[in-house]
Parts: sequence; C-alpha cells; structure tokens
Amino acid sequence: MSERVFTFPTYDLAQSILGQHNRYLQMMNEVIPADIISRGDTVVIKGDELQVEALYRTLDELVFLYKEGSTITESQVRIAAKMVMNGKGDALHSMFEDTLSVTMRGKSITPKTEGQKQYVDSIRKNTITFGIGPAGTGKTFLAVALAAFYLKNRNVDKIILTRPAVEAGERLGFLPGELQDKVDPYLRPLYDALHEMFGIEQVQRFMERGTIEVAPLAYMRGRTLENAFVILDEAQNTTAEQMKMFLTRLGNNSKMVVNGDKTQIDLPPRVTSGLNEAEKVLKRVSGIHMVYFTEQDVVRHDLVGRIVKAYDAYHQKLSKEE
Repeated sequence: MSERVFTFPTYDLAQSILGQHNRYLQMMNEVIPADIISRGDTVVIKGDELQVEALYRTLDELVFLYKEGSTITESQVRIAAKMVMNGKGDALHSMFEDTLSVTMRGKSITPKTEGQKQYVDSIRKNTITFGIGPAGTGKTFLAVALAAFYLKNRNVDKIILTRPAVEAGERLGFLPGELQDKVDPYLRPLYDALHEMFGIEQVQRFMERGTIEVAPLAYMRGRTLENAFVILDEAQNTTAEQMKMFLTRLGNNSKMVVNGDKTQIDLPPRVTSGLNEAEKVLKRVSGIHMVYFTEQDVVRHDLVGRIVKAYDAYHQKLSKEE
C-alpha cells in the first residue's frame, strides 16, 4: 500500500483540474483505480504504488498543461490518464501543444491521442498519407484542420475534399434537385469540418472562387490536382479502379490524405475495396505512409471506443470459427 498527497498551488487551479464536483478527478479514477480523498486544494491518493504514481503524475501533467495555456477538457483528462497509465506520459506535452489550426470560435485544434499525433506528423512529412481506423478517431477533422493551416499560410492554393457517393450508386441522376442538391447529403461531414475552420460565409466565398472544392469522387476523373491539399474521405467505399484513378490525379506541390474504416464497407458483394487493395499495393512506396488508428484513438464518448472494441472482438471470433 502506497500513499501520496498532491497539493495544488491555488484553490482555483484545483477546481480547473479536478472539474466541477470533482468530475474530472472521477474520470481519472475510472482509468487509474486508486483510493482518493479530495479536500479543497489537496488530493490524497492511496493504493497500489504504480497506480498511485500514475494518478499523481496525471495531476502533475494536467497542471503543467493548464499553466501553458491549455483549457482542460474531459477528453484531455481521459487521454492524459490513459497515456500516463500506459507509460507514455512524456509524449503529452508535444501532443497537446501542437496547434494545427484555430476554429472560428477560437478553439485550438491539437492532436488528442498518440495515434492522432502520428497521423498529423505523417501528413506534414509525406506526400500521401492513409488514415485507416474506426469512426470517431478524428481522421477527417484533423485533415481539414491541417488543410486550413496550409491554405491560410499559402502553402497550397486550394483545398479539395471528396468522397464516393456509394449509397446513391447509379441512381444519382434520379435524385431530385440540381447536382449540388443531389450530392450534398453525402458530403455533409466534409462541410461540417470546413464550417468549423472557416465559418459558413467564408466557405461559401471560397467555393465561389474555386479555392475550396467539395465534390463526389467521380468528378475527379481526368484532372491533375496541383498546388492543392486533397482529402478523400470514406475511402473504404471506393472500388480498386476509383482508388487508382484518384491517386494518379496527384500533381506538383500537392498533398493527399486518404481516410477510411475497413469495417464499414458498403460496396456490393465481391467488389474489391480500393482502400484494401491500396493498403497491400502501396505499403512500401516511398512518399506514402499509412497510419493505423485503434479504439484507443476514439475521441468521441468513451462508450464509442468500447463499442468499436466489442465489434472487433466479435468479428475476430467469427473469423476463427470460419
């Protein structure tokens, strides 16, 4: 049995780190089980030595981040506790201090998990980055945040966002309305991320000038995409031919980000996913890097990570039975 006492410099700082009614402290305790007693600006931690040290270190890291100007959030608390518990606390500072962009509401966008940090670093370093993993890991949002940074700093002239409208299939022409009305439902997640970065009015102006383009994958055919930051979302729903077509659109001074979740393929049976094929074909090609996300990188509600993990375990069991 070990015991340590963590004392905050001020009572106000303790409130910021521990949360209202000690909510943040309870969240840390869910990740790192130890006996805790909180009194004002003091937290008494008792239990197994490794758990006591991990909880103490988590509080210390969060105080450091707060003093450096970070606003402590539920997500940061969970991630900090998990990383310290897994012996990766040293990576917290570089991760949370890596500001990719700032939203219209003044919120700094930073990586929130180790996987997200690897993804961001890969996009900066490589010409083409594949982000492969479950929903809720921030693949699209982080890519758009980096695209916004590149555009604002004039590293590229335009942002191009695309995804396959696979659910519509060949019926796209039969949907009501103009072309934009027909494809907008499939592109909504991309618009949402853009609006967060630039605001609705600015996005509209950029689209009118051609600085930002949001279009179905089919409309990339025959083009060369130069001086652009290009993002392909929902890549698991591309066919092998579509993926090759897209990747060979790459022009000079451009970056490409290809995101997908191999567990959510909506293609017809016996149609090869372009993402699955590209993963095998391009794994060792220089200038292309593949980043794999896990349930540990899910930054939505904690339950989302547990749902992903449960489905993965279920499908692994089915594979073994077959």
